Amino acid sequence: MRRPDREPAAGAAAHPAAGAAAPPGRGPVAGPGDGRVPGPDPGGGTEPGGDPRGPLHVAHAATAVLGADGRVLGWSAAAEALLGYPAGDVLGRPAGAYVVRAGDGPAPAVAFAPGSRTVALRHRAGHGVRVRLTVLPLTTADASPPDPAAPARLVAMADAAENERWEALQSMLAGLATQSPIGLAIYGIGLRVVWTNQALVEEMGSTQYVGRSPDEMVTHGQVLTPGSPPTLVETLRRVLETGEPVIDLHYRGRAPVDPDRFRVWSCSYYRLQDASGTPLGVCEESVEITERYLAQQRLDLLVRAGSTVGVTLDMARTARELAAVAVPRFADAVAVDLLEQVLEGERPAPGEVPEGPLVRVAAAPDDRPAPRPAAGTPQARALSAAAAVRETGDGVRLVAVPLRVEGAVLGVVTFSWEDRSDPFDPGELAVAEELVARTAVCVDNARRYTREHTAALMLQRSLLPRLLPRLTAVELAYRYLPADSRAGVGGDWFDVIALSGTRVGLVVGDVVGHGLRAAATMGRLRTSVRALARLDLAPDELLGRLDDLVAQAANERAAVLVEGESVPYDEALGVTCLYAVYDPVAGTCTMARAGHPAPAVVDPETDAVTFPDLPAGPPLGLGGLPFESTELVLPRGSLLALFTDGLVRGRDRDVDEQLAALGAVLVGHRRPLDELCDDAVATLLPRPVDDDAALLLVRTHTLDEHQVASWELASDPRLVARARELALQQVTEWGLDELGFTTELVVSELVTNAVRYGGAGPVQLRLIRDQTLICEVSDTGHTSPHLRRAALEDEGGRGLFLIAHMTQQWGTRYTATGKTIWAEQALPVTRPS
Repeated sequence: MRRPDREPAAGAAAHPAAGAAAPPGRGPVAGPGDGRVPGPDPGGGTEPGGDPRGPLHVAHAATAVLGADGRVLGWSAAAEALLGYPAGDVLGRPAGAYVVRAGDGPAPAVAFAPGSRTVALRHRAGHGVRVRLTVLPLTTADASPPDPAAPARLVAMADAAENERWEALQSMLAGLATQSPIGLAIYGIGLRVVWTNQALVEEMGSTQYVGRSPDEMVTHGQVLTPGSPPTLVETLRRVLETGEPVIDLHYRGRAPVDPDRFRVWSCSYYRLQDASGTPLGVCEESVEITERYLAQQRLDLLVRAGSTVGVTLDMARTARELAAVAVPRFADAVAVDLLEQVLEGERPAPGEVPEGPLVRVAAAPDDRPAPRPAAGTPQARALSAAAAVRETGDGVRLVAVPLRVEGAVLGVVTFSWEDRSDPFDPGELAVAEELVARTAVCVDNARRYTREHTAALMLQRSLLPRLLPRLTAVELAYRYLPADSRAGVGGDWFDVIALSGTRVGLVVGDVVGHGLRAAATMGRLRTSVRALARLDLAPDELLGRLDDLVAQAANERAAVLVEGESVPYDEALGVTCLYAVYDPVAGTCTMARAGHPAPAVVDPETDAVTFPDLPAGPPLGLGGLPFESTELVLPRGSLLALFTDGLVRGRDRDVDEQLAALGAVLVGHRRPLDELCDDAVATLLPRPVDDDAALLLVRTHTLDEHQVASWELASDPRLVARARELALQQVTEWGLDELGFTTELVVSELVTNAVRYGGAGPVQLRLIRDQTLICEVSDTGHTSPHLRRAALEDEGGRGLFLIAHMTQQWGTRYTATGKTIWAEQALPVTRPS
């Protein structure tokens, strides 16, 4: 709306009070004797109806100045616009002459008396105009009080109908503030309350809000809308600074009217500013939406539970999924307790009151000790009654809901709320029971799965490495795909064995057939390989001894055969195996195979993929040709792919094409090994397989030069002291002063033994700083040292005994030129300063 700017009435300068009543420079001014005086254009602004100052405000009103005798001394342009008379026609004439007496209207004598009233004034065109007047007495030039009998007066005039519309609008605006059912609050520039309406007072239950910040109006306040500032003060500050409104911000807290109950409000904020755009404060509109909010939250909760609870056949994970869904959206804490027999795959009979112990499988927000459902506890009552039990007291509410399926009770779920003593509403209990009912079905499905697969899973865990060791020498990833997917295990296997001197043993093997019988045989062979590997045997020698064990077992079974019975087939006969030892100090890999496919080797510099031509050797237990080892030099970052033939052989699959496809995948060897494993399986085995398959990827690393120190010493007892000195110096350089004494002792004993019993050749001392501190002493002798308990009167024989007690482990390995005795010490734990 447009608001014309107005000047004070013509002639106002004759009376000092006129200038005080109206600001100067607002429009054309007329005075006696000079007719019209040009001035600024009265346009601009908004119309009076949209201005909170109203039509009778001096900035908008038509004004006139009356002398003590009632004659017109000043007449504004707005007055001319209202009544049609130019100033020259009005100045000097009695104002009462323009009053139209109609009905009970005021007489001309009182029409312009001080005060406010509605009168009818004659328009220049002859018709009457209803005018709302406000008459003010004017002070004299020396600010002395006017003559009360006949004061000079300032008359502000406006169209009565326009003024009535404005007053109606003001009444509606006042009603909006005072009668609105929506809570309203106005915050000043300091973001503290300066005004609230009655609706807010009644809703919150307190009148002491003026001067408070928004976060002080409730207790336990919390902004619920994601992405919003954490406090209301920050929200209001952003609105005040940017002018951008905030609509439908959800806020949770406790109002003084009901301090024990949480409520939720939908709050909207917008900036208040004057006509020039200067911020005045922020207005808040708030509506309580607790029931609507809770209903929506509960619906969302059930939808989310349907998509996230029970996605696996794992009871504990299903319980954790329930806890994650319910906290904090529904409850402050959730605990899920299952009967011990349920976790073992069993289920109580329908209608049976469970008596077994409970095991806590999930809790949020933290793990808490499993409760013992003694008689009288809500959990015990829920289990006994097979129905939900509610309890309120000491500011805590909880409800225990039994996990039931087909009439059988599997456990109990406890929902709890802190700092709440208000009673449960039907919606809360319904949501709790629905969540638990859905979870119970998922838990029972997982229980069935657990019962049917317990034996197979136990076998699998005992036969295959569940966790590959974390070694400095190699980076590892694997995939194992049994053909018997129901049992979950097969006859293929792989293994990674930590050996002395930071070396690593790598094993992959394939038992004929698949299923539980093949898996049992695989487990027997895997155990044998690990035992032989601990002897630090060369790959060819290890396979030779393993071959002897398989043949011996077959012969023993044949020897005890009862006459008339057929010889049972031994799945160990015909097993293929590949064994490799990688040395990260030398950067070499020595391997031998018994009828097994050769591994793939990727050169990190050229990206070339090769399949080394290793001597094949016969499968285990068949005898005949000996096994042979081959040594490969592997640059740092080389990739080895060890696999069983199930990965590349099968019906309708060409071996050469499969090997080429594997090579194409391995060309991208710089990618994470798990990704390579997944790509290899997806490429080579896109469909269910009819044979077990195993894939082990190994990325090699080498130890840096500063991690290894070695010295060659003459076989001279006098050099034992020099050996201790060198070792202590190196340990100190590595910052391992705590290990200095033990290292000196180990070096002294091992070098002394090498000089005494190791032959005439030189003695080599080597220290390796890896995950442990390794001390190795090599000599040309082949005599194996052994522990013995020295008698009190013996002068020697205690060296290895001391080493065994002061180190983490020790042992001996044989080489082509003699033997190496080694001992490992754990590195000191680094504590934060």
